[in-house]
Amino acid sequence: MKNQPANHLTSFADHLTAQYGEPGTPAREEFEEGFESFKLGAMLQELRKEKGLTQAQLAEKCGTTKTYISRIENDASDIRLSTLMRIIREGLGGHLKLSVE
Repeated sequence: MKNQPANHLTSFADHLTAQYGEPGTPAREEFEEGFESFKLGAMLQELRKEKGLTQAQLAEKCGTTKTYISRIENDASDIRLSTLMRIIREGLGGHLKLSVE
């Protein structure tokens, strides 16, 4: 049997460390915060689509604008907790639960 090259796969965690530094460093923390914001926008978009709502319809239901909903979904806007709660409660009919790790 011929010598086969070693498996040179890199784990995602190792890639993040190489790209942004160890967890807890400023660059890594900035990346993690941005990623959480991205996930929140993607989650809201998915929930909105599951409810069969357009951005304009969701905005109307919770008293904001289509532009604001779009900015949240596309990770271009910080969102206040009270606004997030209103979008989820009034716009999507859900309840927000938070956890701290």
